[in-house]
Amino acid sequence: MNIEIDSGSGFCFGVTTAIRKAEEELQQSSSLYCLGDIVHNGRECERLRGMGLITVEHSNLSSLHDTKMLLRAHGEPPLTYETARQHNITLIDATCPVVLNLQRRIKADYDSDPEHKRQIVIYGKPGHAEVIGLVGQTEGNAIVIEDIDDVKKLNFNRDIQLYSQTTKSLEGFRSIVSYIENHIQSPAQFHYFDTICRQVANRIPNIRTFASRHDVILFVCGKKSSNGKVLFGECLAVNPKSYLIDNPSEILPEWFRGAESVGICGATSTPKWLMEDCRDFITNLL
Repeated sequence: MNIEIDSGSGFCFGVTTAIRKAEEELQQSSSLYCLGDIVHNGRECERLRGMGLITVEHSNLSSLHDTKMLLRAHGEPPLTYETARQHNITLIDATCPVVLNLQRRIKADYDSDPEHKRQIVIYGKPGHAEVIGLVGQTEGNAIVIEDIDDVKKLNFNRDIQLYSQTTKSLEGFRSIVSYIENHIQSPAQFHYFDTICRQVANRIPNIRTFASRHDVILFVCGKKSSNGKVLFGECLAVNPKSYLIDNPSEILPEWFRGAESVGICGATSTPKWLMEDCRDFITNLL
């Protein structure tokens, strides 16, 4: 049985940096707080928890004082920084540079329009950590849209400034751009900014190619990973023998009957060591 791990899968730059910063801090101290799951992968969170990483939520911030806390790659709204200052919490800011740049652009756009006549629109998943941070740059006034039905609710008689969550699909973004272009009413103006991270976006064509050249695909990712759901869907579209798993224990031997090759891939939140564990499990199974 030929088993190949996709070289293009695994942590993106932002996640790699956040985990490295956590590990470096935990080498010097016995524990470190992290605001939210550092990555949407339960197995990696368990590994870091064993090293002393303590995950807290926004509702816990009021009870923290005089300590250190890591901000993950997704980014945070301004209110989080202000709360940390008030409680003397030292922040280790691991916000992805791509996300940080996007936050600054949206804030500059919002601040340049003091009467807020323009609609600042974000193509993204409502409630997603990155989106919450982006909306926070506009004092909560940005409009979040996820599909064409949401777009229809915009006011096409007012200027629209469209941005995107960094991990959304290019195809979806382009369809939304096209719809707005066809419905904007003069003299209202429409400007859009392609803020999708190419390191993430480029994984879609690459993973399609990878999935098509194997008999069976194991897509390894955490249940909370939005990026994982998108990428697994791409695998399934080209290879119906694609299976979504969280860890090796979910692998079933009947999946490999008659197969000569297996491809193992994952999301931007999937650690390489977990894909390697799946490869070793299959080797021992067969």
